[in-house]
Amino acid sequence: MSDFVQTMSNWAEKKSSWLLLFLSTLGLQLAALYFQYGLDKSPCVMCIYQRTAVYGILLSALLVVLVNNSFTRMLAFAGWAVSAVWGFMLAHEHVDIIYAPNPFFAICPFEPNFPSWLPLHEWIPAIFAAPGSCTDNSWLFLDLGMAEWMRIIFAIYVALFAFVFMCRLLTKKPF
Repeated sequence: MSDFVQTMSNWAEKKSSWLLLFLSTLGLQLAALYFQYGLDKSPCVMCIYQRTAVYGILLSALLVVLVNNSFTRMLAFAGWAVSAVWGFMLAHEHVDIIYAPNPFFAICPFEPNFPSWLPLHEWIPAIFAAPGSCTDNSWLFLDLGMAEWMRIIFAIYVALFAFVFMCRLLTKKPF
């Protein structure tokens, strides 16, 4: 067993690693709000779903920051994995919608379809309402639009989860 794998496995038990994960997602949320309110880039439904996936990672990390034990780490690992994979799939679908050969077949609802018991777009419309268009790709950085950057970001979160969890398994300490 390499020292690096052991170090990474041990670091996953520390609040500092989960705090770093929390801060990275908090930074993404603050950036999203800056784009929305500072740059007047209204989010679409797919953007809001991706925002929700980032909140899933954020809340998973926050759980361990607040209470660090094997049970909360197990829940946090599950939340991180599900949210990161779901976010990647959403971002990939969003890119497909933007670059669809026939935009009339690119389906994007006008309002988020949250469960009836959790209508986030009604409870907190400043964060979860979706007045924008899914095909708007007007913001570019290094020739990539927001959806493409989110696909990369979620891929990094998925890869990071897989790496950390593999280190935990190799050291026989899943949680």
